[in-house]
Amino acid sequence: MLGLLVCLVFWNEIRHQMIGKWMDFDGNWTHGFLIPLFSLYFLHQRRERLLKAALSYTWVNWLGLALLVGSIAGYLLSIYPLKMGYPKLMAILGATFGVVLFCCGWRVIKVTWLPILYMFFAMPIPQRLYEQLTIPMRKWASEVSVVVLNLLPGMDLTAVGVIIEGTYNGAPMQMSVEEACAGMRLMMAFFALGVAMAYLSDRPYWHRIVLVLSTLPIALLCNFARVTITCILYAMVNEIFAKGGFHTTLGLLMLPLAFFLYWLIAEILSRIYIYEDVEVEE
Repeated sequence: MLGLLVCLVFWNEIRHQMIGKWMDFDGNWTHGFLIPLFSLYFLHQRRERLLKAALSYTWVNWLGLALLVGSIAGYLLSIYPLKMGYPKLMAILGATFGVVLFCCGWRVIKVTWLPILYMFFAMPIPQRLYEQLTIPMRKWASEVSVVVLNLLPGMDLTAVGVIIEGTYNGAPMQMSVEEACAGMRLMMAFFALGVAMAYLSDRPYWHRIVLVLSTLPIALLCNFARVTITCILYAMVNEIFAKGGFHTTLGLLMLPLAFFLYWLIAEILSRIYIYEDVEVEE
């Protein structure tokens, strides 16, 4: 009943701020449809531990009730007087966490905390913050790409903010690194995947931390590769490769590269330390 009430209270945000954003044609948050499925899969993988986690009723449960009430209060404050949308989404996480802690206790929350908080990756960040994060990434991609491109014969390019301009064999060329090329889309989706793989893998905890942290440089590297290859195709083949379906397809081709780099890091970690069971002689 509490779960249904939470859904009713936050239904407007779930429908418009989450599902509505997932269905936008820009594709920045289309991975949001997969996040709830991952959360359910996490629970399925830990179903035996969840069944063994007996319900407990202690003073900790009342912390869950406090978190639930505080989340609803924060939700109301974000409507007025704050008039901010993003705290409403965070209130959904707080209320869900609070309901489980209040109804089931500490033993259950130890099993379910990550599947609940994992829903954070399905919640679109504010557009203003998104732009503030993507602009430095776009500038970095354009500057690094220009350094590599100028090593090619006939290339004479400079980076002006997010614009790559110059000449190729004397012919002028100009290309803008748009938001879609900023790498933010890949970083958010792959960071969510990295957390999932680290959570499900049977590895030491420090391996998991390294794997999660590696998602950021991998996303930046794939972003740089995408911008560089797009510039090469734009200058040497045809301008059509910098827009439309060709441009989108090139972005999708970065996913196999990201998976390979992630697998490579995992393989290196596995070979650094080999854990063996040692029998102690008495």
